[in-house]
Amino acid sequence: MNLYQSLGYLVMGSRLRRLSESFLSEINRAYQNEGIDFDASWFPVFYLLSKNDALSIKELSEQTEVSHPAASQLITNLKNKNLVTSATCADDGRRQLVTLTDKGRELLGQIMPVWDAILAAMDDLITDNPACDYLLPAVGAMEKVFKQNSLAEKIGNKLSVELKPAVNE
Repeated sequence: MNLYQSLGYLVMGSRLRRLSESFLSEINRAYQNEGIDFDASWFPVFYLLSKNDALSIKELSEQTEVSHPAASQLITNLKNKNLVTSATCADDGRRQLVTLTDKGRELLGQIMPVWDAILAAMDDLITDNPACDYLLPAVGAMEKVFKQNSLAEKIGNKLSVELKPAVNE
């Protein structure tokens, strides 16, 4: 058993980060191998814009569950690459509606077959390793638990109630 496996939940975040970094690195390599200039971190925006003509930064932020500043920064980066554009909403001047540019739509056409190939490849990997089939449901369950409970508060309660030595009266 390696260090990460032996430490259980103490290193869960590190293990999930390593898994995520490894997965995203492989996905980015797949795009590179196909000669496509696309970064996996752009996926949520491109996916949502492939399903919607336009979305506000707030809508993108809410649907991707990232902060508004993080969504805004990503949109700025995509604007700098001429992949998206934004315009003030006609009925609400405070909202910026984001849309794909022609270049962004062309890129979308190139990456959609890669998305299908990713799904097919992952299905193959899961079929060959049935225990992996539990990963996404387990991650979803953990996300739900963390939304419903404050882990930091639970840790604090454990420290103050259960782990501190009793004071002699």
